[in-house]
Amino acid sequence: MSAEDSPYLLRLATTDRDVIAAQRLRYEVFVAELGGDGPLVDHATRLERDAFDPYFDHLVLVDRSRDTGGADHVVGAYRVLPGDRRAAAGRFYSEAEYDLTPLLDSGRKLLELGRSCVHPDHRGGTAMLHLWNGLAEYVLERDIEILFGVASFHGIDAVSLAEPLSYLYHTHLAPAEMRVRARPEHRQEMDLIAATDLDRKRAMAATPALIKAYLRLGGFVGDGAWIDRDFNTTDVCLVMNTTQMSARHRDFYIRKQGQT
Repeated sequence: MSAEDSPYLLRLATTDRDVIAAQRLRYEVFVAELGGDGPLVDHATRLERDAFDPYFDHLVLVDRSRDTGGADHVVGAYRVLPGDRRAAAGRFYSEAEYDLTPLLDSGRKLLELGRSCVHPDHRGGTAMLHLWNGLAEYVLERDIEILFGVASFHGIDAVSLAEPLSYLYHTHLAPAEMRVRARPEHRQEMDLIAATDLDRKRAMAATPALIKAYLRLGGFVGDGAWIDRDFNTTDVCLVMNTTQMSARHRDFYIRKQGQT
């Protein structure tokens, strides 16, 4: 399918209309669907937003059939913050949950990812792949070397998440030079089950698709999870070195939207 024939249009938000539509989609997914909340969540207008939004770039996936001037045209979203904007923002969003010292001291070009979501009616098709392709182009155009950001398991019951958290710890823990650490305030240890007692198949089935996608691309997780009670999630910090991907992973990552 060519880009012209696709039902979707991918772009960086350049207008308030796009940003508001992304925030509305985030509300529907993170608040209405998953039970999250937060100090800047606007329930009256159904917007999920925070103080970091003005500093991030917002990658939006637009349903062409709905792009007629309203605010319900965005069906997929990602927000990204290049490292050179960290000073203006005050910090990376993830720094509230994780000590990012290994990344900050690396001297590498960093990109923080977050708020990835797709409208329920557009899951299971090509929507997420379109977002991934757009993210790939963004990364390649800016020579980004390390991607990172928190991704979430729904719920805050560590016992019910013991198997997938333990599997991530035992098989995908980041190397020392990239190993960010969950801060102590809401830290949850991940090595809850011994490696010899894990059921890999069951652990992977309980792992969200977004986290599995990062792992397939050669990603790692930081040391420790973070319990986010506002958002009703258990977060892990994903870290990926784009210069160390295998050729197979990199070929997938840089696939162009027009080839899907």
